[in-house]
Amino acid sequence: MTTAALQTVLTVPERFRGPVGIANGGWIAGTMAEALNGGRSAVEVTLHAPTPLETELRLEHLANSVTLSHGDGLLVEAIPVAEDLEGPGFVPFNDAARAEAGFVGLRMHPFAECFACGLREPGDGLRIFPGPVAGTDLVAAGWRVPFTVTGEEGVPASIVGAVLDCITGWAHFGPGESALLGRLTVQINGPIRPGGQYSVVARPTGRDGRKMYGQSAIYELDGTPVAAARATWIAPR
Repeated sequence: MTTAALQTVLTVPERFRGPVGIANGGWIAGTMAEALNGGRSAVEVTLHAPTPLETELRLEHLANSVTLSHGDGLLVEAIPVAEDLEGPGFVPFNDAARAEAGFVGLRMHPFAECFACGLREPGDGLRIFPGPVAGTDLVAAGWRVPFTVTGEEGVPASIVGAVLDCITGWAHFGPGESALLGRLTVQINGPIRPGGQYSVVARPTGRDGRKMYGQSAIYELDGTPVAAARATWIAPR
């Protein structure tokens, strides 16, 4: 097999933006996890540089990794990791949905156009609005899976990654605060049903200078985790 046979072209549609002009980091992470192993086991995705939209990018399968590049510049790298990710803790769907009223981004949102957590029209963006869960260090939102994000085989890993991504940032952010995703480790345990209802939950797990750490998960109504993630965010200087 030639090296060329291991390369494909990826173009990120404008719809899947995070900050203005660049791809949502979780969408990219899920896409890379799918490319590496179908998202069936944990994949660590490191974002080395912002991924441009509507641009032909090179997706390359190497011996034990997948990379995404633009010209000579490495944008993203995905590698397998031998671990099972833990979720932050289950919040029942109705409680998670009630928590959305406290979403900081409703008052001041640094990335209002974001596909995952932005204030876009229902059916266009995912509208994951995590708010604090009383008496805990958790943030949560209720996710009613729109049919507009499903494909022939159900909800793709790219969408799952986007859901798991932003909420880990909002576990830290106060009004006016923001950061960019630097790394997301993703594990998908089972399928997500179009039209289904899920709890999306995250908690902060630490902070080191400009770096903020968090974990997140998507839970079935009965508390079964169907996907989990661990994130590193980097605040601006």
